[in-house]
Amino acid sequence: MALLLAGWLVQRRMHNAGLADLLWAACIAGSALYYGVVASGSLVSQMLVTVMGGIWGFRLIMHLLTRMLNEREDARYRYLRQRWNGNPLRFLLLFAGRAVSATLYSVPLYVAAANPLAQAEPWTILAAVIYLVGLSGEAYADMQLAEFRSKPKHLGHTCRQGLWRFSRHPNYLFGCLHWFSYVFLAIGMPWHLWALTLLGPLLTMLGWIGAIPAAEAQALRTRGDDYRAYQRSTNLLLPGLPKGWPNDRPDASSWHTPLAVARITTPVTPRRTPAPAYRLPADMVSAPKPGEAGGSGQAGP
Repeated sequence: MALLLAGWLVQRRMHNAGLADLLWAACIAGSALYYGVVASGSLVSQMLVTVMGGIWGFRLIMHLLTRMLNEREDARYRYLRQRWNGNPLRFLLLFAGRAVSATLYSVPLYVAAANPLAQAEPWTILAAVIYLVGLSGEAYADMQLAEFRSKPKHLGHTCRQGLWRFSRHPNYLFGCLHWFSYVFLAIGMPWHLWALTLLGPLLTMLGWIGAIPAAEAQALRTRGDDYRAYQRSTNLLLPGLPKGWPNDRPDASSWHTPLAVARITTPVTPRRTPAPAYRLPADMVSAPKPGEAGGSGQAGP
């Protein structure tokens, strides 16, 4: 809570509420590192929580930090800033809510790290496999979307590349799958403690109720009919072949770079003026003909 409140103060100067997401990820990653050291579980469970939570958090931190440094404030937060008329108290509640969320998300990490029975057994191996699939899918989806958004000609169009061709929110889906890994890693704990590991996937699914409609409403505001066509053809979460596959992709040959961006990115060739005669080599300066001023036929005026 202290870290998120400090972030709220910083956000009032930088006007980028995306800092809340960055600090949220940092709190969860820090919790994984801390619980991996102080929890009383087996060495395997402590090491796995430290490595799994630390790598997941570090990747998300770097992804969010790159977006903050290279892009404007996220469109969702710009919309809220406009809707709330920049009310600082509403943003204070938003940052405080992120602190509560990070605290709840850290509970499964602690329970898994405190499991004294976790060894190199089938449940532990299954947890590691689920984690790798979830982390890889989430990272891959974020990379594909970032690459698509980095090209100016894609402005106003919807990403249909890679995982985004088969699901409208693959990053949310694989992010939820990642949290199931701690559920399997904690098997062996008393059931009332083990049940606390379900907080991770449950909180993620509850977050979909607010996050997905908000993200799609923002996409409709910025991409209009292009995103409506994407909604009609592509599943919301679970991957599946889009309607019209394999000819479902729109014709991108008509996409062009917006004029305002083209003026900035297109290199300008400097205009060259002919050099005066006195700066040219002597063999390039033609001698005056007879009858011209300076010639041998007659004197000049």
